[in-house]
Amino acid sequence: MTSFTYRRSFTVPWGDCDPAGIVFNPKFFTYFDASTWLMFSAATGVKVHDINEHFGIIGIALVDAGANFMKPVKYGDEIEIVSRVAEFRRSSFVVEHKILLGGDLRNEGTETRVWAVKHPDDPQKIKTAAIPEEVITAFE
Repeated sequence: MTSFTYRRSFTVPWGDCDPAGIVFNPKFFTYFDASTWLMFSAATGVKVHDINEHFGIIGIALVDAGANFMKPVKYGDEIEIVSRVAEFRRSSFVVEHKILLGGDLRNEGTETRVWAVKHPDDPQKIKTAAIPEEVITAFE
């Protein structure tokens, strides 16, 4: 478990909602994805658009995601997303996200991602690589 926690707040826009004004569930995965990238930027000090080039990767590829939708989030709600890396493995890591409204837990999710690089034998393919120690240290 890492100690670095990333928090961001924003107001839910109408375009993220269904006709009843409730956030369309797939949008939470968009929120989680954005928070993961922003968290990496905040922890490492590398701008989001420079992460791949800086670390010589093609991305932090999503390989598994899940969510628990406990309470609705609506248009105009000021929500906070709290994200942290729950576990670093050799070439993968697990991110936990919590969606809060006024401190009340509304939804939570997890992502498993891999440190993805070009395959040395076929640049059209990807493979995993060991996560650099400097990245792991940035989250301590």
